[in-house]
Amino acid sequence: MRDAATVIRLVVAHGLSMTAAGVVAGVIGAAALSKSLEGLVFGVRPMDPVTFGWVVVMLLGVSLAACYLPAWRATRIAPTRALRSE
Repeated sequence: MRDAATVIRLVVAHGLSMTAAGVVAGVIGAAALSKSLEGLVFGVRPMDPVTFGWVVVMLLGVSLAACYLPAWRATRIAPTRALRSE
């Protein structure tokens, strides 16, 4: 079972590292463009930390699920069976 945990850890770490890079780029881009979009959004401050925080949490949560579930399912079948189906 140790090998399954290693596979899951590698897949999740790789997926979350890509997500983290995208989140950092997205937050920087959103912060840069928030002043220009200030007139289009009513009732929300341009640099609302609560909104930015929830978006980051939601993106990381969805990314974790999107990485973990397929990796977990992949560890439940034999590698030879998976390769044979391709």
